[in-house]
Formats: sequence, C-alpha cells, structure tokens
Amino acid sequence: MPSSAQGFPDLEGIKHDLGIDLAVFQCSICGQVQLGGEPVSYYREVIRSSSISNEMNEFREEQFSLWVDRYGLKGKKILEVGCGKGEYLSILNKTEISSAHGVEYSQKSVNSCISSKLNVTKGFFGDMDFVLPEKKYDGFVSLNFMEHWPDPNKVLQNLKNNLSDDAVGIIEVPNFDMILNQGLYSEFISDHLTYFTSDTLIFMLNYNGFDVLDCSIIWHNYIISAVVRKRKRLDVSLLSERKFKIENELNVFLDQFEKNDVAIWGAGHQSLAVIALAKLEKKVRYIVDSAIFKQNKYTPATHILIVPPSELIKNPVKVVVIIAGSYSDEVARIMRSTYHHIKRVVILEDTGLRDVS
Repeated sequence: MPSSAQGFPDLEGIKHDLGIDLAVFQCSICGQVQLGGEPVSYYREVIRSSSISNEMNEFREEQFSLWVDRYGLKGKKILEVGCGKGEYLSILNKTEISSAHGVEYSQKSVNSCISSKLNVTKGFFGDMDFVLPEKKYDGFVSLNFMEHWPDPNKVLQNLKNNLSDDAVGIIEVPNFDMILNQGLYSEFISDHLTYFTSDTLIFMLNYNGFDVLDCSIIWHNYIISAVVRKRKRLDVSLLSERKFKIENELNVFLDQFEKNDVAIWGAGHQSLAVIALAKLEKKVRYIVDSAIFKQNKYTPATHILIVPPSELIKNPVKVVVIIAGSYSDEVARIMRSTYHHIKRVVILEDTGLRDVS
C-alpha cells in the first residue's frame, strides 16, 4: 500500500518510495477495527482539498443551521476540532451562533485562518500540554478527523474538559459499514488508523462520556454522523437529603426511650449502613436477625450484638425498629402475631419511619 495519502514523491523521491503493508486488527471485546503501526507524521493536521464543492457547501450550511436551531445553540460559542484552513468555520459563522473558534495544528492552516479573520488556536487535543485559552464551549464539530487519531480516547477526554456541562456536538467519521458491505478495500489507507461502524462509534463516544442523541448515515452513505451531548454528572442530592432526614428522624424517635428498651430487627447491608451513619450504637440494646450465621456476632463499625428472634422473649424490649428492606412488612406481620408484648413497632422506609404497632 502507499505509505500515506499525502505523500507524493518527486522524480528524486521515487528512488526511496517503497510500499508498505497495513496490518488490520479488530478488538474482540468492542469490535473496533484499527490499523497497527505508527500514524502518519501529519495526523494532527486537517488536510482538505483546496476548496469545498458547491454541493458540500450547501449541505453543511443546511446541516449546521438545523443543528444550531434544534439544539438551542443560537447565540452560543462553537468549537471546531481540526478546522483546517477554516472552510467550515466560515459556514458556522453564517448561522445564528455568537462565534466559531477552531483548533488546528498546522501552522500554515492557522495562518490561513488568521488571514481570513477567523478565530483559531494552534494545537491538538491529543497533546497533553494543550489547553485552550478560552474554555467551556457550548457546541463543537469534528468532521472526518477522528479516524486519524492514534488515541481517540485521550482526544475525546481532553475535548470534553473544554465543553460546558450541556454541550452538544457533531462527530463524523467515514462509514466502515459501507466499506464492508461494498467490499471497498481501497478505502484502507495509512492516514486512517480507526475504522468505525455505527455501533463502534457509539460505543467509543459513550465510553468517553458522550450520550449519542442521533446517529445517521449521510453524504451518499460515506459518512456516519453522530450528534452527541456531554454526559452530565448524576444528581446525588436526594441521597444526601434522605440521609439527613432519616438520621434525624431516627435519633429524635429513639431519644424518647432508654437504650435497653430498643431493638432493631435486621442485620442486612441497609440496616448496617443506617446504624453506622446515624451513630445508633448507644441507643440500641441489640439487633435481631433470623440468619443463624450472623447471630452472636457484632455489627461492623458499631459493635452491637446480633441475636436470634427468641431474644425478644428472653430479654424483651419495648420498641422494635424494623430495617429489613423488602422483607420489612413480612417481619411486621411476624411481630404482630408472635411478639404481642412489644408495644411499639415501626418500619424504616425510604422516606422515613412508619408506625405499624
């Protein structure tokens, strides 16, 4: 195979120009197809033909306008990852965004962008020391560039750090499904290190923290186009709220009784966590559990003795708090039918205490 798609030797150069072998590998886990060997020397640069065809120009104008409108990007900052000489930046600037900014490694292309009064920063997200001077972009595009990256995961992670929490992007790569289905062996080139099907593209984007909102085949079946959104961190505020509420409610309730008057039924993981986090070791006489292997042992962290249910008769208490998850109602029925002498029985549920006396 040719050693690169951009290496055109002159008369003197052909004396040293040799073909190369391309080794093609597929991951046995995710199915991703990649070439072995080193990338071409210019893999950080976006090299496009001298101009965009009229058909492509019209296609991008419509595509970008619909994207900006559909995903609320009017008046927002947009980033192009690998902008070349600014061909698509110029089209993005025609939409209703506030500004388009490009990242490009080739100094020649950067100079071309600057001469066209386009905003551009020299660099490549795959280089660990690269940092954009102005962070947190609301949208981004990366068009037929990802397949050149030796480490797509690193680039996507660094890119994500420069996006706002709700950022939406377009990522496009050549369609390997079409290459396979039509037997297009000549589409293998040393410039393209990774070959994406729709499934493997979605997998890689999900793996790197992007939710895929849409994935479609465009441009005469040659391109897979994915619209993605930066995945938000999970909202864990309800966990903190419930923890505070339950700990407070438990302690207020148990403060009404002496330690020797209180037992908890349940030594499962939920009960153990609640007991430890609410610091109940000085407010509970013992823990009841029907699992023989737990009996005559102690609760971890709080060191409360675990006893069999028969202890409720031998050494009775006045109050039992049931913390047994989905078995709590069943335990409550046992309490009512067998342990009539216990005056107060409550169940700890997700939202707090429920009296079942």
